Amino acid sequence: MAMKPWYEQLFANYADQYDREPFTQGTKGECDFLEKELNYDKSLRILDIGCGTGRHAVELAKRGFSVVGVDLSEAQLRKAREKAARENVQAEFLKHDARDLPFREEFDAVIMLCEGAFPLMETDEMNFAILANAARALRSPGKLIFTTLNGLYRLFHHNEGEKFDFITMQSSDPFTFTDDDRNVHNIVISERYYIPSEITWLLKSLGFTSVHISAAKLGAFSREDSLTPEDFEMLVIAEK
Repeated sequence: MAMKPWYEQLFANYADQYDREPFTQGTKGECDFLEKELNYDKSLRILDIGCGTGRHAVELAKRGFSVVGVDLSEAQLRKAREKAARENVQAEFLKHDARDLPFREEFDAVIMLCEGAFPLMETDEMNFAILANAARALRSPGKLIFTTLNGLYRLFHHNEGEKFDFITMQSSDPFTFTDDDRNVHNIVISERYYIPSEITWLLKSLGFTSVHISAAKLGAFSREDSLTPEDFEMLVIAEK
């Protein structure tokens, strides 16, 4: 039997641990930014691709938006539903593969934050399919807001023990984690790092007319933060 991709292995039983990770602590500030980008219009319908434990989806629902979250991990979705129930908010959480979504022009905004699905896939074609599905889910006018790995960072920084292919811009980094049952696992995380101009070209080819890229600062997203090789992630705002 073929081994599951690393992202399925990691998120099969990692919901509680995930919510304790340092990079998940900026939710409120990130939702402040999203709210501003959406002009505080609570009539808008939002799709959260790779929603994980629902941290952004639940926070946005608390603020009055209509939100649908999709993820491949049943464990993550279960945690998201528990959160929504605990906070007494209405948010829908569905199990879908981001490479094959059923939505057609149903949402005013699509978000993919903290590497939700894109750019974790094994091939460029799979990653592109995720962007294409996000574009297809959007109405026009519509806005796609996502964070992704900054290829400039990886070109300028190299750490011992990490493997990076400069031709494919694909990493292969060993990662040890403890799951929610306290079992220790060793996996290899493989992610695609993108150069900003690649992202712009991909999105323009999908019909987006405006693409803005800046640095993604944890908990404090802003259009004003210029992207540099020191920024691990970039923030992308695309409009159609």
